[in-house]
Amino acid sequence: MTKLWQKGFSTEKLIEQFTVGKDYELDKYIAKYDVLASMAHAKMLEKIKILDQTELNRVLEVFNDILREIEAERFTIESGFEDVHSKLEYLLTERLGETGKKIHTGRSRNDQVLVALHLYIKDEIKNMVARTQSLFGVLTELSEQYREHVIPGYTHMQIAMPSSFGLWFGAYAETLVDDLYVLEAAYRIADQNPLGSAAGYGSSFPLNRTFTTQALGFEDLKYNVVAAQMSRGKVERSMAAGMAAIAGTLSKLAMDICLYMGQNYGFLTFPDQLTTGSSIMPHKKNPDVFELVRAKCNKIQMLPTEIGFITNNLSSGYHRDLQLLKESLIPSIETLKSCLHITTFMLDQIIIKDGFMEEERYKYLYSVEAVNEKVVNGLSFRDAYVAVANEIANDRYQPQKQLNHTHEGSIGNLCTRQIKEKFERAASFFK
Repeated sequence: MTKLWQKGFSTEKLIEQFTVGKDYELDKYIAKYDVLASMAHAKMLEKIKILDQTELNRVLEVFNDILREIEAERFTIESGFEDVHSKLEYLLTERLGETGKKIHTGRSRNDQVLVALHLYIKDEIKNMVARTQSLFGVLTELSEQYREHVIPGYTHMQIAMPSSFGLWFGAYAETLVDDLYVLEAAYRIADQNPLGSAAGYGSSFPLNRTFTTQALGFEDLKYNVVAAQMSRGKVERSMAAGMAAIAGTLSKLAMDICLYMGQNYGFLTFPDQLTTGSSIMPHKKNPDVFELVRAKCNKIQMLPTEIGFITNNLSSGYHRDLQLLKESLIPSIETLKSCLHITTFMLDQIIIKDGFMEEERYKYLYSVEAVNEKVVNGLSFRDAYVAVANEIANDRYQPQKQLNHTHEGSIGNLCTRQIKEKFERAASFFK
């Protein structure tokens, strides 16, 4: 096995197997970013006279070749390598000899993985924002399309007051705005350059960290080298918090859909080819997609806690515990992206049903409307409440189903335009 820390003696095989973990599998996701960071580092080394111009050109040529391999999905990290960092240095040394060995000057694998993760997280946040924007677009279109389609609103799982599909779809659309705010905080944390912190205590080489910050497109530098090292764990946890926010929205939406598809509700359905059946019950039309979205997103909502338990009692400085964070974070990012994609795909083909509001069980949905009408006609709210309660108790209540909700954000005034503007303001941060 190729290791960056090799000192000339062999490690016990059992120790080797236990400590390597899954880095060589997961590092394919950050390979591009390690190459980009290495290219910026090489340019900086030329500026401080560690590399000459000819050496830099040769290093950049090799890295560009590797980038093309990564983009074409031909780049592999064999199990004989600990991680992407050892594979890249091996390739560089194999092709350039002594020049390739200079690339590690002034940095540690610690700040290598840190800067790659920061760049990776920045890009993945933008990917999530784009997918969230697609979902938001479908939700707002459905909100307007079904703005007058009344459904029951529930409190305590009891029939409560009139709602509408317009209100319901719009609610999830606007909730996504809050999720972008959490992602923005994660992006700001990731948008600080840790490169040059080496093992967490800096270097005696005259590194130009401002240069690499600008070259890599970071908004700012993580100045204190110990603070830079301590961003390992914090940047992943902040990303996890942003992901958990979106996952919470998707999970609640999925739960509503599972309920609303059930025979006891019957508000909506999907084309047969988007649902599954039962092996013994021929009438079944199961919402498997949304059950899996719910489960996957509930699991993602545990991610900040999982990362917190791995990192919250670690002292400053590097610890091998941090290696496990990639195993938690990277698969969760892929899962959340797939959940956003499939939810958007499904909602784009949703079928809203008609006629269910005529059922007797929704008779008392309009009781608050009756109370409000009596108040408008001069009765105090408390007296009006008692009067309608007595009508219900004595089976004299007759629902009046005309609705006149006009305030901002109500059934009759969805404020879709304002919600779209709010979302655009939130999303514009990531452009």
